[in-house]
Amino acid sequence: MAFGALLRESPSLAAVTTFAELGLSETTLQALRDVGYTEPSPIQEQTIPPLLGGRDIIGQAQTGSGKTAAFGLPLVEYIDPEIKDCQAIVLTPTRELCIQVTQALRAYGETKGVDVVAVFGGAPIRTQQAQLRAGGQIVVGTVGRVLDLITRASLILHDCRFVVLDEADEMLDLGFLEDVEKILSRTPSGRQTALFSATMPPPIRKLADRYLYEPEVIKVEAKTLTVDTVEQFRLEVGQKDKPAKLVEVLAVEKPTQAIVFARTKIRCDQLFRTLRDKGMNVRALHGDMSQGSRDGVMLAFKGGRVPILVATDVAARGLDISSVTHVVNFDVPISPDTYVHRIGRTGRVGRSGRAITFVEPKQQSELEAIEKHTGVKMTEWAPGAKTAAAPVEEKPHRHDKPQVDKSVDHEGPWAKLIVAAGKAEGIKPADLVKAVTSAAGIGGEAVRDVKIFERFSFLSVPEGDSKRIIEAVSGAEIKGTKISLEPVGSES
Repeated sequence: MAFGALLRESPSLAAVTTFAELGLSETTLQALRDVGYTEPSPIQEQTIPPLLGGRDIIGQAQTGSGKTAAFGLPLVEYIDPEIKDCQAIVLTPTRELCIQVTQALRAYGETKGVDVVAVFGGAPIRTQQAQLRAGGQIVVGTVGRVLDLITRASLILHDCRFVVLDEADEMLDLGFLEDVEKILSRTPSGRQTALFSATMPPPIRKLADRYLYEPEVIKVEAKTLTVDTVEQFRLEVGQKDKPAKLVEVLAVEKPTQAIVFARTKIRCDQLFRTLRDKGMNVRALHGDMSQGSRDGVMLAFKGGRVPILVATDVAARGLDISSVTHVVNFDVPISPDTYVHRIGRTGRVGRSGRAITFVEPKQQSELEAIEKHTGVKMTEWAPGAKTAAAPVEEKPHRHDKPQVDKSVDHEGPWAKLIVAAGKAEGIKPADLVKAVTSAAGIGGEAVRDVKIFERFSFLSVPEGDSKRIIEAVSGAEIKGTKISLEPVGSES
């Protein structure tokens, strides 16, 4: 059953300015208002109508472009809440991305009552089996755990009519494509498929040719995502001098948070030790680390406790953090697409960012290829250097998605809180959600059951985090009114 059977014909994209014009139902539009979304991003404008029309999609877009909503909103429209079987599956390469996608889909589908289940390695499989027995209209999972659950007959995909492959190029990098094909072979031949990838190497193109039917190809150009918000610098330095120069650059730039990209795991560990020995608060992140170690590093960095992260490209794919101010390419990326993907980690949600690329004398041709691809001439870095363009001012972003600072899968119990302010103060659900998520550093999916009355409001948050959230939010202002949270009780 295709999206087109459920919704009206998609409108022309030329005049699209709101989510309503893309053909989304009022239930979904209300969910978007609740989480504070206003206008669609370019990838959403171009992707949502053909998905609603039943087309297969190949979307080439970077992290931060809004692709989760691009496939997630049509997905929510597609689900029949009366049918409890798995109707859609989203495959992700990493646990971190699985959790982020799940949180977003739960927020989009809450008003419709859509049940989203996350399945990933490193968590008890019996718990996930129980969740699948209880429901799971949308299943979001890592490739290995999904295949494991299929093998155990705990996940049946006979009625799964929609499949999303998210960050397919990373699945390739991690060696998952064979397992992806096994999973696809268990889904109905008449399914609708959406494949998203930051880059399109030949194996991904072959996968698309084999499993997608006349897909519409949608590509968001690199300059749409990066040029306006990221100042780009180059720094020519010899190979032997690069570690010392990195220490100097970080000392001068004083980043709030920075990701230093290294090409190999060995180089990643070397740089970690170098910076640590210089007294810096730094962590490393690469594929040879255990899942537990990676989770610990991710949570520390996302929580702001670690200002500097040295990472390989694959390991950093699950990072989606608005507070990253700097990206340093210690090694020139292997392709212009990879460069765009890296520097897209900064300059998020309307903020400005700085990207500094170390270039060895023999790498001038690689640098020129990147500049041609982005359409931006990098400025030579020096202490206090600015790009030729005017500094980017902080401004509201046209797709300001809920910040996810904690990779936590909220299953309950939930604590109900009361706020001594409401409609009389001009407060709307989106205002309250934004105030709580900003002050407490949590994602929008961690705030639910928001109800606004004349003089007071209610909301629910995970019970285990409620005390911290109350302390963080109390004293925050909404439209000039200081708010405070108090517990009412708890609910499962």
